[in-house]
Formats: sequence, C-alpha cells, structure tokens
Amino acid sequence: MKQYFTQKSPFIVPTNDGKLIEEHFGKASNGDNNVSIAHMIAPPHWSEPFQTPEFDEYTYIIKGRKQFIINDEKIILESGQSIKIMKSARVQYSNPFDEPCEYIAVCLPAFTIEAANREE
Repeated sequence: MKQYFTQKSPFIVPTNDGKLIEEHFGKASNGDNNVSIAHMIAPPHWSEPFQTPEFDEYTYIIKGRKQFIINDEKIILESGQSIKIMKSARVQYSNPFDEPCEYIAVCLPAFTIEAANREE
C-alpha cells in the first residue's frame, strides 16, 4: 500500500464571483474532514460576506494583496506574508485592489460551506 497520494486533479469549486478555487485536499476533493488545502485566485474588487468559521484558517499570499477584516480590524497582506485566523473570529475576506490576488489557504478542520457560517 502506498504511503502517499499525489494530487494531480484538484477539485475546482464552482463559484459565481470570478474566484478560482482549486481544492487539492479536503472534503470536496478527497473526502478529508481534517484539513483542506486550496490554491486560490481572487479577482480584482472581489469580496465575500462576513463569516464566523468553525475552523482555523491559514493564508499565504503568493502574488498581489488581500484584505482581511477580523473583528473590526482591517489587515492587508502582501506577497510573501501569511496569517492564521482562529476559529470563531468574525472575518471578511476581500481583494479591493486592481490586481488579482493569488494565495494558498489551509483550513483545520477542513472547510465546508456550513462550517464557514457566512452571513446573509
């Protein structure tokens, strides 16, 4: 039995906001409930609603900039920077800038839309 798995076909999460989400490991791609790892590209002027997730989320910025509003504090990360946002923090993710933002997101336990607790 192999003691590794090479992901060659990540799950492309369907979106209607222009954001590319390629989940390499996680609930949608390989059924893993413990962790999700996704490569993402947020288009210019993209944003999500506020959410209060039931998972920790780590983000590493590859290119561009990304804005986080965490419990009313605005934080902007640039290429080469990273952040860990603890579960139960109220957070909004956005790219209010004129260039795309490419990044890696890791969620522990794995991301699910239900566990994100997005606001309407």
